Amino acid sequence: MNKQELIDAIAGTADISKAAAGETIDAIFETITKAVTAGDAVQLIGFGSFSTGARAARTGRNPKTGESIQIAAAKTVKFTAGKAFKDLVNK
Repeated sequence: MNKQELIDAIAGTADISKAAAGETIDAIFETITKAVTAGDAVQLIGFGSFSTGARAARTGRNPKTGESIQIAAAKTVKFTAGKAFKDLVNK
C-alpha cells in the first residue's frame, strides 16, 4: 500500500473527502517526524512506538577494494510494533 492508497482507504472508512484524509495523514506524519527528530518517543498504544536509536562508529570494508574504512556514528529511527499489532499479524 502506498500513500495514495492509504488516503483512499481512510477517506472511504471515515467517510471524509480524499483531500481531508490527505491533509490529516500529512499532519500525522509531520507531527511524528518533528517529535522523533527532537528526541521524543511517540507511543501509539496498540499500534507501536517510534523512537531514536544510536549506531556506534565502526570499521567497515570497501567491497570493491577490500580497503578498511571508518563508518561514522549515526542516529537511527526505530519502530517497535505494539502487542495488539503483533498479535494481529501473527494470527
